[in-house]
Amino acid sequence: MILPTKHLRPERALITVGAEMLVKLKRPATVSRLWDDIRKDRSSDNDQASITYDWFVLALDMLFIIGAVTYERGVLRRTQQ
Repeated sequence: MILPTKHLRPERALITVGAEMLVKLKRPATVSRLWDDIRKDRSSDNDQASITYDWFVLALDMLFIIGAVTYERGVLRRTQQ
């Protein structure tokens, strides 16, 4: 789930989706804005598999757990490390 496996394509792995999110979070964004951006990018790129909202939330949870993002006052931000 987190890493690609024999049954999970690399572009659907949570680590890949999370990396896409971090690229998009160069500027703070709301969860809905980030979801729209990720969904739009994946629908325009034929190599990227579309993901569901629950898969998006799992990737976002992973980023929060490892301390890569913070959520304050309705806005997601990358943490400074």
